[in-house]
Amino acid sequence: MIDRLKQIKLSTEKRIAEVSDFDSLNEIKVKILGRKGEITGLLRGLKDLLDEERAEAGKIANDIKNTLENMIDAKTAELKKMELELRLKNEKIDISLPGLPLAGGGKHPISQVTDEIKAIFIGMGFSVAEGPEIETDYYNFEALNVPRDHPARDMQDTFYITEEMLLRTHTSPVQVRTMERLAPQIPVKIIVPGKVYRKDDDATHSPMFNQVEGLLIDEKITFANLKGTLMLFAQKVFGERVKVRYRPSFFPFTEPSAEMDISCVHCQGDGCRVCSYTGWLEILGAGMVNPRVLQYGGYDSEKVTGFAFGMGIERIAMLKYGINDLRLFFDNDKRFLKQF
Repeated sequence: MIDRLKQIKLSTEKRIAEVSDFDSLNEIKVKILGRKGEITGLLRGLKDLLDEERAEAGKIANDIKNTLENMIDAKTAELKKMELELRLKNEKIDISLPGLPLAGGGKHPISQVTDEIKAIFIGMGFSVAEGPEIETDYYNFEALNVPRDHPARDMQDTFYITEEMLLRTHTSPVQVRTMERLAPQIPVKIIVPGKVYRKDDDATHSPMFNQVEGLLIDEKITFANLKGTLMLFAQKVFGERVKVRYRPSFFPFTEPSAEMDISCVHCQGDGCRVCSYTGWLEILGAGMVNPRVLQYGGYDSEKVTGFAFGMGIERIAMLKYGINDLRLFFDNDKRFLKQF
């Protein structure tokens, strides 16, 4: 019996090692270890052996049975692992396939023009200053020589938070804030880009738009300095062939004041629908800083002078890129934006 048990062990171990599917493995288990299996049959014959042989044969039979059961369990785990690997291989997602294309973003045309304007003036020695978009009535109007009863306020009707707090109508308040901070230091040479707010809404105006303000204060600054600075700016933005002219105007915070026009970028001054057949396009307002504004900022108007200018960035972008409706900048239409 012992020899037979050893033979069964060797042959069964070999068959278990070679088996490659669950059905075959189960067949081996039933044939060897089942209720009618070979080892079970041999165990039933133990009663016919002598006492000494029965004890030894029983021990060997139980050891062999345990060994084969462990081997069958290990083989079962191995087959399950192989089955899982095969299923994962067949069901895997090929991540090497190209994904959906993602369109790259781009810089908004207003941001492009703002950066260009900043680069031009930084190249002329100006620095960039910033200030709050929620302003006080004092800095937005009174410190810029626009008292409460002044009719110029009607042109800059804005959004009031309280009687004293409002959304700024221009970036000029930063001029006064900068002068207060630096006075009596000279020169003061800044540009102030930023958002401003007015109650306008049509093809050429928006309740929110971007503006850049410029300020230079020093000794012996004249209107000639202003003209030279703005001429260079216009040539950098619109090309060397652009022409410039100045028309008398009025701003409470400058004296004298002027509007600056450039020769039409579409017809080169010949006259077309864009320039209303005048050959000229208005782009900004400018002038010499009013002595009262210098005094509000803490400077002695008898010792220093200065010039200031302001322009709408959307206006510059519309002329530069040939855009006829300001609202296109705020519609977030990809068909429009991807052109830039």
